[in-house]
Amino acid sequence: MLDVLWWHWAVLGFGCLLAELMLPAFILVWFGLAAFVVTAVVLLAPDMPLSGQILLWTLGSLGMMFAWFRVFKKGDHKSMIGRSSANLVGETGMIAEAVAPFKQGKVRFQKPMVGSDIWACMADEEIAAGTRVRVQSVEGNTVFVKKLEG
Repeated sequence: MLDVLWWHWAVLGFGCLLAELMLPAFILVWFGLAAFVVTAVVLLAPDMPLSGQILLWTLGSLGMMFAWFRVFKKGDHKSMIGRSSANLVGETGMIAEAVAPFKQGKVRFQKPMVGSDIWACMADEEIAAGTRVRVQSVEGNTVFVKKLEG
């Protein structure tokens, strides 16, 4: 019967990590890290059978891949840097040209936002010039605004 020692798992782990450097798919890293987990377990319990080691390595690999794709790589944490919505949503400005539900107007900000202090705007209600508004969303070069209460 094949006697697998702790350093066999460590070599497998390093091999997977090196292979990940050559084939950047970000999958082999999980196999390598799971091999390091098995290394630690085999050092703590040297009499663990080979089938238990392989089972632990398989479950560890699958668990880490599941955590990566379900928890860490969801996309919820993506940066909004470089998007106009990241800089404009929530900003307050003043209507420079009246806006109505199907009539585009203009909103002026105190400081230039993403290169301009005047933006085309749309609203769900009629808003007269001189009214303070808050940006709700951005679609292309148009901001959707809502009248500030009070």
